[in-house]
Amino acid sequence: MISQQLEEKSIRKAKALVDSAEKVTVICHTSPDGDAIGSSLAAAQVLGALGKDVHVVVPDSFLSNLSALPGAKEIVDAAKYFDFACSLVKDCDLLLCLDFNEPGRVGRLKEALLASEAPKILIDHHLNPQLEADVLISHPEMAATAYLLFRVICRLELFNFIDRRGAECILAGMMTDTGNFSYNCSDPELYIVVAELMRKGADKEKLNRQLFNTFSANCLRLNAYAVFKKMEIFKEQHMALIALSRDELNRFHYTRGDTEGLVNRPLAIPGVEASVFMRQESDCIRVSMRSLGDVSVKDICSEYFNGGGHVNAAGGEFRGTLDEAVEHLRSNLPQIYKRFIAPCLK
Repeated sequence: MISQQLEEKSIRKAKALVDSAEKVTVICHTSPDGDAIGSSLAAAQVLGALGKDVHVVVPDSFLSNLSALPGAKEIVDAAKYFDFACSLVKDCDLLLCLDFNEPGRVGRLKEALLASEAPKILIDHHLNPQLEADVLISHPEMAATAYLLFRVICRLELFNFIDRRGAECILAGMMTDTGNFSYNCSDPELYIVVAELMRKGADKEKLNRQLFNTFSANCLRLNAYAVFKKMEIFKEQHMALIALSRDELNRFHYTRGDTEGLVNRPLAIPGVEASVFMRQESDCIRVSMRSLGDVSVKDICSEYFNGGGHVNAAGGEFRGTLDEAVEHLRSNLPQIYKRFIAPCLK
């Protein structure tokens, strides 16, 4: 048994909205990750089993290693089918908003989201939700939105409607948002849910290969180059940095997802408590951070890189050149160490 942590009033209202809806659209954030895609597909599977007409809409493309998840081929990508995606958002009976905390996180679909008169249910695990929703189920302490969604499904008495496909998608979301259960995973009840999903038929070993151990030759070469040539260790500050320029990415024929997990590699080095990965994009420098223990990269990203996230996994961005972003980090290392890392080493 897992503990009851969701507010009864929210569950009752969510149940009424689900029961009365015929056309449901599920929407998630831009550059959707495994948690966003996994929870969206799982919700669609359960709602479809109830006889609802369900569509999953994403603002743009997702990582190729998620394309084998059950139902992924039916996802409507607004980057390719914008008008159709907007019509699904505007003309539904219920909008299920998953894994984002404010309208700007849906990118090009923001206007359609705000214009839609459909009732909205928000299920998310990020801090400070700012979307006006009829039902708000926000639990930042949860490891993944997929994990929170499983709890919601159970409280709605829909557990029996989860089939193997839905279980696999929920498990994929939980695995990807915890780095295959390597961070944000200290809640013992996570593993009760994993066991239930495996009983439903989810193949954890297959998901592990698909999500974490399938790479192209170019991807392997890029990651090897990044670690060998570009990794810097700041021993006194217990931090590491990998920064890749657009030219370097292009040299290895980079495609989205090729650097997924790269930010975690330096954490295997004894003494490194926080790792930073910077990737040059066309409009900004994308920043990813991971940490161990109580070191809060969420606070570091919020303070220095206009971002946020979770204690051990966060991200942000820098407007400027890659060299400027690296210098911004370097110049603030003493302060970052003093405020966010040193207190956790005592």
